[in-house]
Amino acid sequence: MIVLGVALASLAIWLVLVFARDGFWLTRERDSLPPLPGREGAGVGWPNAGVDLSTGRPTPSPSLSGRGAAGDWPSVTAIVPARDEADVIARSIGSLAAQDYPGDFRIVLVDDSSSDGTADIARALGSERLSIVSGAPLAPGWTGKLWAVSQGIAAAGDAPDYLLLTDADIAHAPDTLRSLIARAVEDDRVLVSLMARLRCDSLAERALIPAFVWFFQMLYPFATVNRRGRGLGAAAGGVMLVERRALEAAGGIAAVRSALIDDCAFGALLKTQGAVWLGLTDRALSIRRYDSWGSVAAMISRSAYAQLGYSPLLLAGTTLGLALTYLAPPVLAIAARGPAQYAAIAAWALMALAFQPMLRFYRRSPLWGLLLPAIATFYAGCTLLSAWQHIRGRGGLWKGRVQADLAA
Repeated sequence: MIVLGVALASLAIWLVLVFARDGFWLTRERDSLPPLPGREGAGVGWPNAGVDLSTGRPTPSPSLSGRGAAGDWPSVTAIVPARDEADVIARSIGSLAAQDYPGDFRIVLVDDSSSDGTADIARALGSERLSIVSGAPLAPGWTGKLWAVSQGIAAAGDAPDYLLLTDADIAHAPDTLRSLIARAVEDDRVLVSLMARLRCDSLAERALIPAFVWFFQMLYPFATVNRRGRGLGAAAGGVMLVERRALEAAGGIAAVRSALIDDCAFGALLKTQGAVWLGLTDRALSIRRYDSWGSVAAMISRSAYAQLGYSPLLLAGTTLGLALTYLAPPVLAIAARGPAQYAAIAAWALMALAFQPMLRFYRRSPLWGLLLPAIATFYAGCTLLSAWQHIRGRGGLWKGRVQADLAA
């Protein structure tokens, strides 16, 4: 009876995840697709734009594409915090400098005490759009990235209508900014954020990266985030276009200065000011390499325990919950018999099915769906590692800085 109870509980969990979690796993929230009929925001400017069937991308919204003079477009300043990013900064800043945006667009690179010539590499690009700020020493109570971002915002001043907060390891398609502005203006969003397509070349990346985005969507279903009104807010830190006045009204970047998971805190903050939008994209690519299992583990463990509020009780509950959700179905599908086995097989099948849209988005084999229990076990291990690092005073380690204690 215990085995049957565990199998039925696992199946119930997957029925809820698949049918009652706002369709998070369907990957329908993309900047290349209009909203589905009946989705929140349908009928507002942007969704009325057409879709180029040859590329799958939206055509410009009529009211924006009809603007001729550069001054008719909102002014934008991109803020790029960078700390020892010599291997990616040229491609990142170069892609920003090459934006085909008709309006006033400037780039502020904040060099956060880099020791590898990051600023010199960016300066050598010779872009008239680019200015470089030498970051001040880290202020108490701030995480390193947000302290750098705050200095970039201060350097931008009151001139821009929008701020594009983007990471130094993101390469942008030439139409990224135009697309972001179109959605923000025409769909009346104070924040538009893109989950950049992560690099997925090495074996470790192919095995683990699609699941990283999939788990994020499970925690923050994009359709729920994008629904107008109060409720769940979130963002993806690689690409966030924010209306400057809305950010100021929300208390500025200082309102989330100690948040280790700063993007989701930022999205929740901005949703108090208006509608936000978060979606998948092919326009923005993360070019940071995770060539080994250890490098992926380091990326996950940096903030996993922070997601649990540094709570040992939540850590224990999460570990047991992951075992019931992901490990029990394959184990019981193989070892159990009768109704328990059938329930476990059904749960495992639902699990594999729910992973398929994300695997297609990342162009990975559907067979990875059957391995989701092993992938989830790896993530559970990273969460335990994150807690262990926090206990040892090494939580939130990023490029020589330990930052988890700020929010603990």
